[in-house]
Amino acid sequence: MTPFPKAYLSLGSNMDAEANLCSAVAALRTRFGAITLSNTYIFPAVGFEGGDFLNAAAIIDCDLNPQALNDWLHALEDAHGRDRSGPRYGDRPLDIDIVFFDDLVLEGPGHLQIPRDELRHAFVLKPLAEIAPNYVDPLSGKFLRELWRAHPEHTVERATVALD
Repeated sequence: MTPFPKAYLSLGSNMDAEANLCSAVAALRTRFGAITLSNTYIFPAVGFEGGDFLNAAAIIDCDLNPQALNDWLHALEDAHGRDRSGPRYGDRPLDIDIVFFDDLVLEGPGHLQIPRDELRHAFVLKPLAEIAPNYVDPLSGKFLRELWRAHPEHTVERATVALD
């Protein structure tokens, strides 16, 4: 039996963040089984003035194609009150993005982009590098641990929050 592809996800919330992230992690476990989960870090909002975010990363074994997974994740976000009618960057109860899907490089349809551009942000890279330091980014050819070591925020200490 061929193993399922691995999807590397970025999770974030700044509205009832602990409850929403706990619920999202539970939904991921229910749908996909065992997951690898990073620590949950506190990061300031990026791209807009807003409250701090809780950010984490997860790795799942995925039996869906990238578009179907993206649709499933959007439905999960919507179930947590995500409103897509406002500005692209703003407060949100739940945001889950597919950062990597095995070593696939994909652009579209819609906003689906793998790998995600957001990898350049510490709030995505730090948690992913924690749980997948030896993963090689298919665009740069570098290990996530290397990308994190070279990031300008590498030495910034971030508080963590334990999710129940």
